[in-house]
Amino acid sequence: MSLAWTPARVPPRETLTGTTVRLEPLDPERHALALFAASHDGGAAEQIFRYLPYGPFLNFDDFRSWLEERAASSDPYFVGIVDAGTGTPQGMAAFMRMAPEHGVIEIGHIWFAPALQRTRAATEAIYLMARHSFDDLGYRRLEWKCDALNEPSRRAADRFGFTFEGVFRQHMVIKGRNRDSAWFSILDSEWPLVRAAFEAWLAPENFNADGRQRQSLSAVRDSISRA
Repeated sequence: MSLAWTPARVPPRETLTGTTVRLEPLDPERHALALFAASHDGGAAEQIFRYLPYGPFLNFDDFRSWLEERAASSDPYFVGIVDAGTGTPQGMAAFMRMAPEHGVIEIGHIWFAPALQRTRAATEAIYLMARHSFDDLGYRRLEWKCDALNEPSRRAADRFGFTFEGVFRQHMVIKGRNRDSAWFSILDSEWPLVRAAFEAWLAPENFNADGRQRQSLSAVRDSISRA
């Protein structure tokens, strides 16, 4: 069956702005010090970089050099995750493995500082990347891949509305060991439901005075699906 298909676009280097968070093109001059502190202070680095192919870093200079290489890359295209209230970078992510001619893009290299983990801002960061991929750039398929041993990442993909597609065995060698990769995706036909759930969950009325969620994201999505 032929498609009425227009190839997608490569993400431009521009800031994506949400209510609680901004995704800024990676800039070592502005982001490096804060990102190094966010990822390495208080022993956070071991947990943050456990399943990533790089890090922890011995010192700031090593991290800065690595960040400069990342900032110069176009695929992956890295962004800093910046707290909208304080202007402080609290994590990183990337658009990657882009195939605009097929409408496929992946989000990866995702890490959140402890202060960002399990927060409304962390969820909004993923929402902004997904919305940008589908609504602004015209992709048909958004992918999420992680080490099959990385249970927190697998749970996050499921929570965000990605569909598990299977495990690619012996997919990579990372830090001298085998990595089997778990693959997840959202299709453009699934995106309207996933987007509606993100937006309902992120709405101010879903949070009490202490900032605690009233309904989980999966519960919101299930409720919308049933309706």
